[in-house]
Order: sequence, then C-alpha cells, then structure tokens
Amino acid sequence: MPILKLETLDLTKDQKKQLVEELTETASRITGIPQEGYYVILKENSLDNVGSGGKLLSERT
Repeated sequence: MPILKLETLDLTKDQKKQLVEELTETASRITGIPQEGYYVILKENSLDNVGSGGKLLSERT
C-alpha cells in the first residue's frame, strides 16, 4: 500500500482531483503497482501557517 503525500497551499476541489488522478497514474506507471493500491494524502496549509524569509506568506506582498 504505497502512500503519496503532498503538502500544498489551498487548492480547489478540481485541482485536488486532478492531482490525485495524475500522481496515482504516474506512480503506477513508473512502479508497475496497480493504481488501486495507492493512497494519496493532500495536506493543505493556509498562508498564515507557512513562512519564508522570516515572514508569513500571508504578510508578503
């Protein structure tokens, strides 16, 4: 049971669906493991929970 994990900023439902489909298809093609064996976990982080260069992303212009 392979698990693919991706941390990202907020996504739409359509973007999530496309990511799950394409990540699964690609991993299956590369590894030969059937798509049904994969789990994809998406973790969304708001701009208030991510920092870069000493500032929250929500505070950057």
